[in-house]
Amino acid sequence: MSARSKARKQTLDLLYESDIRGSDLLELLASRDVVEEGPDARPIRDYTKSLVEGIATHKRKIDELISTYAQGWDMDRLPAVDRNILRLGIYEILWVVELEDGIVIDEALTLAKDLSTEDSAGYIHGVLGRIASIKESLSL
Repeated sequence: MSARSKARKQTLDLLYESDIRGSDLLELLASRDVVEEGPDARPIRDYTKSLVEGIATHKRKIDELISTYAQGWDMDRLPAVDRNILRLGIYEILWVVELEDGIVIDEALTLAKDLSTEDSAGYIHGVLGRIASIKESLSL
């Protein structure tokens, strides 16, 4: 698993926890970002910090896009894992310019297949593919 894949998984864990607990994402990140020495140390990766901070900054727009393009699904009815995979994927597609959309979508599908259902992967692929196809016309 690549360093960025690990950072995405770590980001998803933080997004999911924040979502389920109803806690502030940036406060959760700060509480987890404790530099410790020793074999049990689990530092927060720099790319994870970047993703979490970016998603927190653009969360309103990201959630608006999910509500608009997740046809037939209300944000509250989406499974929490799927909702947060979409948040991560949309952020990377729209705001992380050095990444190709295909890579972002493949990574999101891998997360969905590992952590959600086979149906979720297809649904996530559809939403992220749509966002990627119209990103140039979106006002951010």
